[in-house]
Amino acid sequence: MYARFGKLTAQPGKRDALAEILLRASALTLSLSGCQTYIVLEDLADGNAVSVFELWDDKESHADSLRNEDVRALIAEAMPMVSGMSVSSEMRVVGGLGVDMFRQ
Repeated sequence: MYARFGKLTAQPGKRDALAEILLRASALTLSLSGCQTYIVLEDLADGNAVSVFELWDDKESHADSLRNEDVRALIAEAMPMVSGMSVSSEMRVVGGLGVDMFRQ
């Protein structure tokens, strides 16, 4: 199982709009193979920061999602609102509450 975490800094005043696009991406993942979780988070200490936690069956499923035309359109819509990315991590899932390790 494969996970990603990314923290994006929105242009001033654009966090809500960026979060809305990321929530649309989350809804879109329902139709994509291999996505188990896509959570959008607002940073309580930084009014411009929004993060995403993604859980995928494997790295290939995530890579396949980035080739989807609708995903690419959302990325293109979001990019002008992003002023930076301070954290981007790839992780291997070991297990835990809410993780279905037997789904694969």
